[in-house]
Amino acid sequence: MKGKLYGIGVGPGNPDLMTLRAKELLDKSAVIAYPVKKLGEEGVALDIIKQRVDISGKEIVELLFSMNPDDEVRKKCRADAMEKVCGLLDEGKDIAMVTLGDVAVYSTYMYIDRDIRARGYETEVVPGIPSFCHGAALARLPLMIGEESFAVVSLAKRNNENAEKVLDSVDNLVIMKAFASIPAIVGMLNERKIPLSNATVMSNVGMPDEYIGPLDPEREYGYFTTVLIKKKV
Repeated sequence: MKGKLYGIGVGPGNPDLMTLRAKELLDKSAVIAYPVKKLGEEGVALDIIKQRVDISGKEIVELLFSMNPDDEVRKKCRADAMEKVCGLLDEGKDIAMVTLGDVAVYSTYMYIDRDIRARGYETEVVPGIPSFCHGAALARLPLMIGEESFAVVSLAKRNNENAEKVLDSVDNLVIMKAFASIPAIVGMLNERKIPLSNATVMSNVGMPDEYIGPLDPEREYGYFTTVLIKKKV
């Protein structure tokens, strides 16, 4: 009998924000898989679950998903990860693949889920709390309210033009992976005469160096930085 693959969102950083379903599946799965950008590095999602899940006796598998700009390199990484996952499933092992935040928000897991299902294996997607939801709660700010519109974009590839177009068309905008694009975001706001006070930074949410506060162009922010822009305050 083949194993089952679970894609599990473990939340933004605080292990107390893992769902009961995530904990249940992590406890029972024989294999815990986690994504890395380079082999040998410690995964943030794995660090989170270690605080609430006993992983001794489980098989821990790292899956390489390179951030190389070459599409072919990234495709090969996904193909190699697929073969590793399928091999374990064929051995009858259930696999819990963990990912930071929510599985459906900019998560590499969804590529794997699609391809694994296409090969006839059974999968389940377990949602987690996205960092921007946790950050908005900590900042006591609504992501949207009443009839307001809301959108989420990523600046991982510094696609400022797309972010600007979306900002012009919605009331509230969440910009993820913004740590290296703070000057560009400040420029967007200044060009549109949106006060910097309308932007809230949510950096390393749920982690020891968490910062929730005003957008300060002079401040250094961690890799997991999100910015919430509210045109109406």
